Amino acid sequence: MIKKILCVFAAAAAVIFVILLNDIDFVPLINSEGKTYAKAEVTEILRDNLIEDGTRVGRQEVTVKILSGEYKGQEFTASSSSAYLYGADCRVGMRVMVTISEHNGNYTVSVAGYYRAYPVYVIIGLLFLSLYIIGGKKGVLSAVGLIFTFITIFFVYLPLIYRGYSPFLAAVISCSATTAVTLYLLGGKSVKTFAAVSGTVSGVVLAGIFAFIFCKITDISGLNVSEIDELAFIAANTKIKPGELLFSGILIASLGAVMDVAMTIASACEEINRQNPSLNSKQLFKSGMNVGKDAMGTMSNTLILAFSGSSVNMLVTLYAYNYPYMYTINLLSVGIEIIKSVSGSMAIIYTVPITALISSVIYKKIK
Repeated sequence: MIKKILCVFAAAAAVIFVILLNDIDFVPLINSEGKTYAKAEVTEILRDNLIEDGTRVGRQEVTVKILSGEYKGQEFTASSSSAYLYGADCRVGMRVMVTISEHNGNYTVSVAGYYRAYPVYVIIGLLFLSLYIIGGKKGVLSAVGLIFTFITIFFVYLPLIYRGYSPFLAAVISCSATTAVTLYLLGGKSVKTFAAVSGTVSGVVLAGIFAFIFCKITDISGLNVSEIDELAFIAANTKIKPGELLFSGILIASLGAVMDVAMTIASACEEINRQNPSLNSKQLFKSGMNVGKDAMGTMSNTLILAFSGSSVNMLVTLYAYNYPYMYTINLLSVGIEIIKSVSGSMAIIYTVPITALISSVIYKKIK
């Protein structure tokens, strides 16, 4: 009974902490006075920008009916560009997102892009449905873990960074909380869960440490990123510390793979110990290492491929221009991606012996 009461108080304290943490007065970085975003429907094409060869040049002029916000039900004339990142190829009946700027009773309306909210919700719904159909109860618990991870990133990690706390520390806190809750949902209150959580947290912290060391060796800092100009502007007007964002990002990016390896080792040690309880700690550690060597190879490869996939635009560009090796290997962007991949892989490699050691000790010491 006392444990349940303590759990309730802990949960209430966590909720209060998150609410207070997100009570933020954001610094206005751009002048958005009189500017709003709204969902709209294209009702008429006033001037098209489609030319004979099927491409679009210039801007479209369309009539849109506002479907949300304070201007709901009103119609405006809007312009839409043909850029890859902004605007849309408008057709009658299409749902779009528009920006409405008002100044002294005059309105300027632009099509910002396609309205993608509903398809995104459907995609997320398909993920959760698949987890339930294939995984059953475990799938539902996995979905709860995903939701908790989302909440932790957006309502703990980001607010901590915005308030001026170390991004590295914020990542450690967020990764630890996510790991504890996710693995508890999957493994329950058990020695296996404790071993997996301990191994995962150790692994992701090592990923950040390795990244910091590698950056020092290669003369790369967290300020050597493509978005540094915008981050510097943000940092000048807020408490955000952009120099540590690179390292905190590596922690978060490697969390999933490290968690997978740690849970695999902890589960294997638990099963080996159950089947053969006569093994001593040294023998159990060796068995866990044997299992971990296979997982280590595949998961390291998975992590490197994941980072490579996220950088495929850069890789294709370098390949197409046929830059010499001397130039390519010394590029800042290439160095950063290599550090990300290697740091995450090193974290996986060292998570194996750490988790195997923790498991082999506590399975023999704790019943």
